[in-house]
Amino acid sequence: MNPKLKPVLKKEFLNKTVLITGGAGSFGFQITKRILEYPVRTVRVLDINEHALFNLGRAIKDKRLRLLLGSILDKERLDLAGKNVDIIIHAAAIKNLEISEFNPIETIETNINGTVNMIKMATQNKPKKFLNISTDKAAEPTTLYGTTKQIGERLTSWAGHHIPSIKFSSVRFGNIFESHGNVFEVWENEKKNNKPLSITDPNMNRYFFHIDEAVDFVLECLYLMNKGEIFVPKMKQYNIHQLAKKISKKQKIIGKRRGEKMEEILITNSEKELAMEKKNMWIIKQY
Repeated sequence: MNPKLKPVLKKEFLNKTVLITGGAGSFGFQITKRILEYPVRTVRVLDINEHALFNLGRAIKDKRLRLLLGSILDKERLDLAGKNVDIIIHAAAIKNLEISEFNPIETIETNINGTVNMIKMATQNKPKKFLNISTDKAAEPTTLYGTTKQIGERLTSWAGHHIPSIKFSSVRFGNIFESHGNVFEVWENEKKNNKPLSITDPNMNRYFFHIDEAVDFVLECLYLMNKGEIFVPKMKQYNIHQLAKKISKKQKIIGKRRGEKMEEILITNSEKELAMEKKNMWIIKQY
C-alpha cells in the first residue's frame, strides 16, 4: 500500500465501528485483520457460516472483533448489526457460477434483495460510508451471478446520488488467487489425487491479483469514495492454460460452463467514456 495512505486511514478508522458482511470468507478474513491494525472501536463481522466465524475468532484474537451470525435477508438481524455503525463493507453474496445458475431464486434473493436490505438498513442507521464489493462479471454480464452483481452496483450508485447523508460506492475487481472455492483450490485437489487438472478452455483469460492487493485497493477506495462511483483496478490478465502448467502438465479440457466468457472485461467501452483514469484504476461516474 502507498505509505502516504496509512496516516489517512488511521484517521479514517479512529474510534469507528466497522461492519463487514460476508466477512468470514477469505477476503473478509484479510480485510478484518488489516482494519484491526488501525485504531478502530470495533469490527463487526456478519456471516451465515458458523464454522467460518469460529475459525475467524480463533485466528484473530482481538477484543474489538465481534462475530455476528446472521443473514443479510434477515432485516431484524441487519438492523441490530448496523446499530451505531460508521462504515459498512458489503461483501456478502452467492458467488459460485454453477451454484448461482442452478439456484436462481436464492441468488437473486441474496445478491439483489440482500443488497436492497443493506441499503435500507443504512438509511435507517446512517453510517458515514457504504462500500459494495462487486466483480468483473458485472461488466457486460452473461451469467446470472454477473447480472445480479451489476444490479447491485446500480443500486449502490443510485443510493449514492439520492441519499446524500451517506457516501455509497462500489469496488469491482477480478479474481483473487487465494480465495476459497476458486480454480486453484480445484487444481490443488486434483493434483493431490494425481488427476489431470480441469481446464475449461486453454485460450481462456482471466484477471487475477493477490488478496493483499485486493485489501489495499478496497482500503484506498474507502478513502476516495464520495458519490456512487465504481472503482475498477487495473489488474493483470492471465491465461488459464499457462497458470495450470505451473501446477501440473497433466490437464484435461472440460469445456466452458453455461454463460462463461472466454475473456472477462473489467470495464466496458461506454463506462470508460464516463470514467476518470488514474495510474492504478478507473473511477466510473454512473450519473
